[in-house]
Amino acid sequence: MNQKPFSKKNNTRRDFLKFTGAASLSFLISGQSFSIQNATNMDNQTMKHRLNDKSPLEKLSKFPLMQAIFGRRARRFGYGMEIPSGPLAYKSKHKALQLSELEQALLIAAGTGVTGWNFGVPYGPDRPGEHAHYTHRFTGRTFPTAGGFGTPALLYTDDNGTYITNTRDVQPTGISEIGENLPEATERIVEVCRKHTTQLSGSRLDLPAAPPHMLEPNLWMANAPGSTLFMPIGDASEQVLALLALAIGNGNVLIDEESGKPAGNLQPFIKSGLLNDTKQIPLSVMLQMAYEANCSELAFMGHNIVLTLQAMGLGGLYFNGLNRWSILGAFAEQGVKGMGFTFVRNEKWAVPNPVGLEGIYEALCPPWHRNMRSAVEVFVERKFGTSGAYAHQDRGPWKESGKIRKGVTPYSEEFVDCLSEIAQYIHDKHGKFPGTFSTIVLPGFVQAIHLDTEFYDKFYQPGAYLKTHKEHMRVWHGKK
Repeated sequence: MNQKPFSKKNNTRRDFLKFTGAASLSFLISGQSFSIQNATNMDNQTMKHRLNDKSPLEKLSKFPLMQAIFGRRARRFGYGMEIPSGPLAYKSKHKALQLSELEQALLIAAGTGVTGWNFGVPYGPDRPGEHAHYTHRFTGRTFPTAGGFGTPALLYTDDNGTYITNTRDVQPTGISEIGENLPEATERIVEVCRKHTTQLSGSRLDLPAAPPHMLEPNLWMANAPGSTLFMPIGDASEQVLALLALAIGNGNVLIDEESGKPAGNLQPFIKSGLLNDTKQIPLSVMLQMAYEANCSELAFMGHNIVLTLQAMGLGGLYFNGLNRWSILGAFAEQGVKGMGFTFVRNEKWAVPNPVGLEGIYEALCPPWHRNMRSAVEVFVERKFGTSGAYAHQDRGPWKESGKIRKGVTPYSEEFVDCLSEIAQYIHDKHGKFPGTFSTIVLPGFVQAIHLDTEFYDKFYQPGAYLKTHKEHMRVWHGKK
């Protein structure tokens, strides 16, 4: 595989990157701002005191869901911002104000918090006497994932640095993480997010406010001082392997419609009866399903955060128009570090392929694995290994969890061979896995800000923001 650096001399790739960059619960908070990663420096008594203050917590817990849904708007103008010209030209009278650590922690928990055990896929016709083998993780989080695959993590940045929160393999404490004592439950949920947050750098994401890194309408507000920018990501390699395992389990033959032939040497598996030649799925359809599932999951994460913004009285929006390659680190050699992801490059590709963060969030494909067989073995270990979804332990959502887990038969060697054959075929054909889209998926972003209500009072009709926005500084920061 060609590992040559991305070349600025190739106009096709440069123009493509340019085009894609341009197209593409509650706490009483003090005025102090610091990141969730630094929360470990806060003594437990202080944390408990803040978490157990009931006034903001009760307001948040009683905020109507329908009001959050119908009150949701893209409210972009925050403290410290300026629109330089036009009929809405305005400069904020307030200095940029970063979200407090606990405001930020709550949004992170809303986006990717652990909620308890998910219920899995209860039945599959290919194994009528067993619980279905499709679920990859039984960790329930605040957003749904296809088949319990659960690949997403959450990148974010603020004035203090860049971070990743990865709760995908957290083992829940019960069927629900929220009981009747909401302050106590909230403390636990926030603590899980904090424990699984890694700081990647000590400064805000260095995303230039200029094309091709940012769409022109976003230049004045995106990643601005005081804002927190959330970036949900998914691992398409694991998503595709999980879908392929589901397809193989039901005897489906993956067909490469470009060649009109099976995706790999699948005849031995058809002959043995593992696959049924009368059941065929186009490979392109399978890959599209995986991509759509990833995007849906990540959008749910973002929407959870946006709904929570309404309940807390914070401004912000869900949007795109930021260059995902710039954000992840494709331009590091040109001085734009991004989030520091590793990329695989090939002269045949219009853009390089992000494959993860070394030692933190690595995709199931080369260069982290010597071949796709090795990647598949890790996938199977995550599912059936000693700490996997079907480990022989009496934990889970069922009354007889241990019995149900033990009743699921691990994949046979032949099954692993078949999954590896198809995965390697995809990788060999395209030079990457999966073949038709990026390994790390990043389709959209959420920005959270302290809303400058004076801007909306000046230019918009009454009702442009919610009561929670009007009361935010008093309720959450103790200011009159």
